[in-house]
Amino acid sequence: MISSELISTLKELSRPDKFYIMQLLISELAQQEADLIKPDQAYPVWSPYDAVEAADTMLKVLKASKHQDHA
Repeated sequence: MISSELISTLKELSRPDKFYIMQLLISELAQQEADLIKPDQAYPVWSPYDAVEAADTMLKVLKASKHQDHA
């Protein structure tokens, strides 16, 4: 949990200092994300190609929504 003292200190920072803190935190988060992906390893990636059932479901939802809008 973040202390109220830390939040208070952050609120008192100047605008450039706040941007610097944001850059620092975002950079650290990005580094942690990069560490999750290991080299020479395969990762599954979802693709919308051949997702016929998903497309059919979406069409049904869109048609139902269109009928409700006109009702």
